[in-house]
Amino acid sequence: MEFLRSLFDKANGLLVEQFGELGPLIAVGGLGVLLCLVALPTLMKKQKDPYKKLRESRGDVTDDKKNGLRIGGKNEKLDRFAQYLEPTDEEELSATQLMMIRAGYRSKSSIQMFNFAKLALGIGGLLLGTLYVMVSGGGGSAQNSVLIVLIPGLAGYYAPKYWITKRMQTREEQINAGFPDALDLMLVCVEAGQSLDQAIIKVAREIKPSYPALAEEYEIVSYEMKAGKDKTKVLRDMGERVGIQDVNSFITTLIQSATFGTSVAEALKVYADEMRDKRVMRAEEKANKLPTKLTLFTMMFCVPPLLVILIGPSIYGIATDLGR
Repeated sequence: MEFLRSLFDKANGLLVEQFGELGPLIAVGGLGVLLCLVALPTLMKKQKDPYKKLRESRGDVTDDKKNGLRIGGKNEKLDRFAQYLEPTDEEELSATQLMMIRAGYRSKSSIQMFNFAKLALGIGGLLLGTLYVMVSGGGGSAQNSVLIVLIPGLAGYYAPKYWITKRMQTREEQINAGFPDALDLMLVCVEAGQSLDQAIIKVAREIKPSYPALAEEYEIVSYEMKAGKDKTKVLRDMGERVGIQDVNSFITTLIQSATFGTSVAEALKVYADEMRDKRVMRAEEKANKLPTKLTLFTMMFCVPPLLVILIGPSIYGIATDLGR
């Protein structure tokens, strides 16, 4: 016991001498990373599907990729870690999937890529912070060293969430900007004698260069209607994907119009007028906020030069008189 204790004290003293106060912590962290790297090949070795083994034993194995089957599925490299990269709770999984869809990422592996990005960037930030502490010789006190290690890791971990949030805001702004124009075009198509399905296809084709996010939602609606899905369900799914109050109100109007047998053209005309008024009100609101936002910059960049011009000569004259 005394031999082990003396050996431990010598190792601890050596680490403190080489890396500073955080030497033992850095050694433990390096050992943990080494163990993770050793265990990684075992985790990456995916167990073969028993059904596939049975097919191979019977000689019924066919190349699905060569036959064009199962194209556009999940990322195979990330699919083997699906149990680690996907939430186990169904509500959390649904919420994450809805968030990715609203951000414009609709692939099956989007949730896995999102969680993998959080994990990779977080670990990368921790490694960069640790490397900086080791190179700089400890970074001062132990508290500063811990902060230098943790801050890059936290920034890397939350960077994908920030990116997805910004993507969602950008798509919402684009949909809000293009929705009144889409309604006007849909109203023209319906009044020209086209059905609602044909009007949606026409609108998706015409607004795609200007508002690709809104055009993508209309294209999904048109494809689902062509596939025979219930029209009410299709429209409600669109409202859930978009998550914008104006779009949900419009969908409710269309569903009520179809339920009670009223004219779709009249409903579109009333709602299109309301959307145009809302767009004007939003523009006026931004214009009214602009002077308030410019006040700070006006005080910072206009007032100091003005004070220099007005008071500068007087201060210079007073300083000259005092010098004499």
